[in-house]
Amino acid sequence: MPTAWPPAPFDVAHRHMDEWNAWYVGNADELANLYGNTVPRTRPSQYRGGLVGAVSRFFWGRPAPAAARPSRLHVPLASDIATASADLLFAEPPRITVNGTATQDRLNKILHSPLVHSGLLESAEVAAALGGVYLRVVWDADLAAHPMIDAVHADAAVPEWRWSQLAAVTFWSVVAEDGNTVWRHLERHEPGRIVHSLHVGSTTELGVARDLRDHPATAWVADVADDAGAIATGTRRLTAAYVPNVRPSREWRGKPGLSPLGRSDYDTVEPLFDAIDEVFSSWMRDIRLAKARLIVPTGYLDNNGPGQGASFDDDRELFTEINAMSRGDSGPEITLSQFAIRVAEHRETVDELVRAALRSSGYSPATFGDQDGDTSITATEVTSRERSSNRTRSKKSLYWQAGLSTITAALLDVDRTHFGGPGIGDEQSVVSFPERSQPDPEALARTAEALYRAEAASTEVRVRMVHPDWGEPEVTAEVARIRSEAGAVEPDPAEILRQTAAEQ
Repeated sequence: MPTAWPPAPFDVAHRHMDEWNAWYVGNADELANLYGNTVPRTRPSQYRGGLVGAVSRFFWGRPAPAAARPSRLHVPLASDIATASADLLFAEPPRITVNGTATQDRLNKILHSPLVHSGLLESAEVAAALGGVYLRVVWDADLAAHPMIDAVHADAAVPEWRWSQLAAVTFWSVVAEDGNTVWRHLERHEPGRIVHSLHVGSTTELGVARDLRDHPATAWVADVADDAGAIATGTRRLTAAYVPNVRPSREWRGKPGLSPLGRSDYDTVEPLFDAIDEVFSSWMRDIRLAKARLIVPTGYLDNNGPGQGASFDDDRELFTEINAMSRGDSGPEITLSQFAIRVAEHRETVDELVRAALRSSGYSPATFGDQDGDTSITATEVTSRERSSNRTRSKKSLYWQAGLSTITAALLDVDRTHFGGPGIGDEQSVVSFPERSQPDPEALARTAEALYRAEAASTEVRVRMVHPDWGEPEVTAEVARIRSEAGAVEPDPAEILRQTAAEQ
């Protein structure tokens, strides 16, 4: 019996991801094709006739009149939300620590680089759109002298769960496509090994297995894998991890196989995205209709010749009087036609829809630059206005902490086996995210001054308070400069405690 691909029940999940991806990409033609398709996807009522179908049908699903010019405008709010989610999490890279100096130095060499940090930003953006992202360990001695972390999008994976935890996963990619014939490379991650296979099928079926050497994209695997296409990883850990965007997934909460998947930031927000596009399109239509137009009598038109029609020269200063029937005593008139643009009505509607969409996605309007016209606000006020975004960031960071900790341990195991690294043993790394909101310098200065006058904190404590991002060398040097400028001869209390502890 042919194997459907993706297999059930993940075919349902992938259809949802197709919809979220359409909003994320923001291509107007793709949105029109998605919602104008006659094949039901997730909203059966959209395809019914009568009032129910008319009410539930998306703006992007309405057929456009053939004679009408393209007039639908897409507002990329969905992609802005995904970008904001990634910025909230990884605008500043997290700190990953392990026990052991040698292991920590090796981990820093592998992970603390602009390439890894930018990769995390990309992964978080896709996770916000598709509901999650997978991280896997890869290694290529010709490319780097250490293993690397690679991201796989959620719509290119078939996971297997055990107690809602990832037990195995099959990543797949299309390596060739010719009409209805599709070549797929499957990469199954299991504890201790990675199994590769090549299949030739159709757009909806996996098809038959082929030798890995039958395609250049997988020929390299045959040189390093065993007869079953498996490559030993050198670790009992799974060399892949799943990072959900947010849980639970409302629609899949009670569906086996799908319930552990994450929830997209767009989940249930698609109608609001659609309404925003409809209002903006209406706004643009008002602008087009409000262009000034002149309605002139036929006699004011210049004949352009047989078959060329007639035209009106609006720069002409003198017109010859013509004999024409007129109403009353008035002669032929030129009428100006220019409709009003309903700016306030459209703007207020869009603002309310955008706020509703952001609220449903878990973000504050202030995160997107909406400060209600007030630009002179303090850091404390910014934090207050971005409370929803900060809560969302805190929730998402917990999933990223778990995912990065898991994949980091597998990474160090692979590094020990294939590159001679120190390894990590049975421990787990600790992942910490920096504070997003920077304290107000003026408020910190007042606090430090109050602590100094109350003799409640040493110079070192005050320096660390004002400069929380400084390391030990910077703090020590700054304390020495402050004491030198102040002409202090008495040792700092913190220094006395440190020396006493060292002597003991």
